[in-house]
Amino acid sequence: MANQLIQNLKKLQNKEKARIQQKFFKTGKGEYAEGDIFLGVIVPEVRKIAKKNISLQLDQVQILLISKYHEVRLLGLIILTYQYANMVNINNEIEQKNIVNFYLSNTKYINNWDLVDASCYKILGEYCYQYKLEDILSKLTYSSILWERRISIVSCFAYIKKSELNFIYSIIPRFFNDKHDLIHKACGWMLREAGKRNKFLLENFLKENFEVMPKIMLRYALEKFSENEKSRILK
Repeated sequence: MANQLIQNLKKLQNKEKARIQQKFFKTGKGEYAEGDIFLGVIVPEVRKIAKKNISLQLDQVQILLISKYHEVRLLGLIILTYQYANMVNINNEIEQKNIVNFYLSNTKYINNWDLVDASCYKILGEYCYQYKLEDILSKLTYSSILWERRISIVSCFAYIKKSELNFIYSIIPRFFNDKHDLIHKACGWMLREAGKRNKFLLENFLKENFEVMPKIMLRYALEKFSENEKSRILK
């Protein structure tokens, strides 16, 4: 079944789009996604295939995740998000845990920022929030693997959507000295989203930390503030 889905994606291949994507997602030598291969299939088409194959068994999803093609891995992850949502809807805690364990055992294939962002908070974030398992995310914040650190941050989106902001504010300072801008951008994004729920808390956090935060993290966090508000905070 998985091999047929891979063939279906290959039929949608667009070489010109693939060329643009490989440049955009930094697949060149020495870049963060070195060697990743794109088919040039747009995300809506990947989602369309995923929705038709929600019942795919995990051993078949595994075949998708180990693929050399970026969009095939994305397909596997999107299928997992749909499966996890279904298990939540029917309150199947055992299958939720199975999917989460499967996700965590395959993080080495979740190896670009869009793959992380499309899946982690919908699976791992929701699970940790529901069962109060912040320790899982906390442990990932110390990972030597870039993508696992990003997973720990973006998974907090599940908390933020429910206006539970304490955890994200507790872990952000761990990344002030992180060497990768993809981590700084993820932190800034989550801070910005937290600010949409409670602007006062974000303002206080930024006042306390703006001098030690990476500039790009601060810039992302301040995006929804007016120029006057930014000036007041930065004073």
